Amino acid sequence: MDTLIALPAGAMASPAAVRNAEPILQRLRAHLPNTGRVLEIAAGAGQHAVAFSTALPGLDWTPSDPSPEARASIAAWTAEADLSNLQPPLALDCLDETTWPHASFDAVVCINMIHISPWAATEGLMALAERVLPRPGGLLYLYGPYREAEVALAPSNEAFDASLKARDPAWGLRDRDEVVALARSHCLALTLRTEMPANNVSLLFRRT
Repeated sequence: MDTLIALPAGAMASPAAVRNAEPILQRLRAHLPNTGRVLEIAAGAGQHAVAFSTALPGLDWTPSDPSPEARASIAAWTAEADLSNLQPPLALDCLDETTWPHASFDAVVCINMIHISPWAATEGLMALAERVLPRPGGLLYLYGPYREAEVALAPSNEAFDASLKARDPAWGLRDRDEVVALARSHCLALTLRTEMPANNVSLLFRRT
């Protein structure tokens, strides 16, 4: 939970987004199609959207966030970047199905949301991904820290989990196997788990 610093142009900057953009981009570049449409959930300040749409020009990138402040920041970053493949942000809330797009996408990307939201948001995310990824092989990419039965929880993640629950008891690190089981119930099969810096992991799911 990094502090977001307001920038003069109306954008915000997240130190975490700067740190993890390149490792995440390496995973996305390896598994996203060369062309297609990507929906980013909980895009936050918008720096990832700019970084990824810049590096992957063949993909049409649509960021989204339920927060008006976040969408204002995304719009500011988008205006500065002036990229033809970066769309205006959607007011998408995983807890409110009426905000979900009806268009289809080739991939859904969700970075650092699942642990900073109630479990119902993860349930909404999986239902949304099932709907907007209608074709077999569509990708759902998740990034963040998880509790994993076969991996000892890092002390830093233990402290992070406690700090999240202190802020909101509905927040906290999720059990990876519970996330995988929920995804499976929405026709999304885990195909790859990759360790990432700072005790995070990438989880890749494919639409079945």
